[in-house]
Amino acid sequence: MKVLFLCTENSARSLMAEVLLKHHGKGNYEVYSAGTEPNGADPRTLAAIAHFGLSTEGLNSQHIDEYTQMHFDYVITLCSSATKECEGRVSGVNCLAWDITEPKSRSGENPFEKTLQEINEKIQSLLIEHTTQPPTTVEPTIFFKALADDTRLKTLLIIAVEKEACVCELMTALDEPSQPKVSRHLAQLRKVGILSDRKYHQWVFYSLNPTLPEWMKHTITSTVINEPHFIEQQLARLNAMGDRPTRFSNLCS
Repeated sequence: MKVLFLCTENSARSLMAEVLLKHHGKGNYEVYSAGTEPNGADPRTLAAIAHFGLSTEGLNSQHIDEYTQMHFDYVITLCSSATKECEGRVSGVNCLAWDITEPKSRSGENPFEKTLQEINEKIQSLLIEHTTQPPTTVEPTIFFKALADDTRLKTLLIIAVEKEACVCELMTALDEPSQPKVSRHLAQLRKVGILSDRKYHQWVFYSLNPTLPEWMKHTITSTVINEPHFIEQQLARLNAMGDRPTRFSNLCS
């Protein structure tokens, strides 16, 4: 499958997307990026990519004209100006427009890292849509037994809000000093098919299994909506540690 990411300068967002899809796609995708006015890779882009342990080798800013004769399965623009300027210039079966804020115009700390994380979520969603995994089979009795524990239930609700979490984050949120205890509960939830995991260096991040039956997902998310006070303190502890890049460096270093 061929994928082309486009933005005006091809200096930040589209380069990040190229690196992330190559990494997560594990060789199953032919990935390119380009710009209408390429300006070279921003050093802050390369630093953010390297900060998350991804390779920047061979990463270059390219002009869209280099790809006008190619046909892509997906053409994905990451800024509104590129969406207008690229219309009709490249051929793609599926054309998507992702609304990603330019990192140079973001306020606050670590703007390039935040942009990378936001694009990473988009890439993960794109891959899930194209994953042909069979639905997870979880017996209702097993599902409700898994929820019938304070630590496991709060863990699931926190992950539903955060989309994913590592052991360090959950220990902080739950005010639980025992790493083996939290890991044991996570292992139980993964074993029965409620959670999925992904490895990043020596850390493991847990998320709701994307193939979990919808009614089970709804049970978890509706609990968050209808009983917000149940994990209010836990989320407050986690939010006090800052957003993901800052939190990651504080908790998991």
